[in-house]
Amino acid sequence: MMTITLRIALILVSVGTFFLMMRKVRQSKVQIESVIFWIMLALVLVVYSIFPSSADFCARVLGIYSTANFLFLVAIFLLIVKVFDMTIQISQLETRIKELVQQMALEEKKREEEKT
Repeated sequence: MMTITLRIALILVSVGTFFLMMRKVRQSKVQIESVIFWIMLALVLVVYSIFPSSADFCARVLGIYSTANFLFLVAIFLLIVKVFDMTIQISQLETRIKELVQQMALEEKKREEEKT
């Protein structure tokens, strides 16, 4: 069973996360596509805190003794998925940066050859 303290904490953290993300989007510090994950996570936590029986049910189905442990497990799993996704994005960006640097070097060398 989820305690009232945990429910309040989940709601406060979720609402805080939602408003922080919206503020960052408005300030153009982050793209909307990147914020969708965090907004969805906040919404899931709000649903679980408003309807704790759904979290209790999911915990029981998965054989997890405590609802709080279930929520931590879900959060950890989602964060691991997010880190993996970010790792892929970083790898793609590094490859793109390397290609752009090489292209710039070739263009600079071509301009130097044209001068002579």
